[in-house]
Amino acid sequence: MADNDRVDDEVVPAIERRKHSREFKEMVVRAAMQPHVSIAAVALHYRLNANLLRRWVVAARQRAADMSEPDEAQQPLAAAFVPLQLEAPPAAKPGEIRIEVRRGATTVTLYWPLSAADDCTAWLQGWLR
Repeated sequence: MADNDRVDDEVVPAIERRKHSREFKEMVVRAAMQPHVSIAAVALHYRLNANLLRRWVVAARQRAADMSEPDEAQQPLAAAFVPLQLEAPPAAKPGEIRIEVRRGATTVTLYWPLSAADDCTAWLQGWLR
């Protein structure tokens, strides 16, 4: 190694992490939790990293949820059987073929005489093509 290739080692001091007081964190979190306020905008205003502020907000919400007792609105409701009254579909006459087609809100019902079942089959095959 030549003398002119010598590398000067410089000691760079480590960047010290900022420490924020509890009061400052509470103030910033309250500001970030206001309606229609962007967490990123609050973070920029207070010269904080948005991810750090988001973490503080999530932790504050979790602490608030842990401290508050769940009220009736938050408790899951027990499943209950609800009886429904349904109209019975009209029974087809013994000598009839009944075909009901539904598409969206439209329902078409065809009644075909049982004696002409072969004609009904041919018509239905043609209609379905």
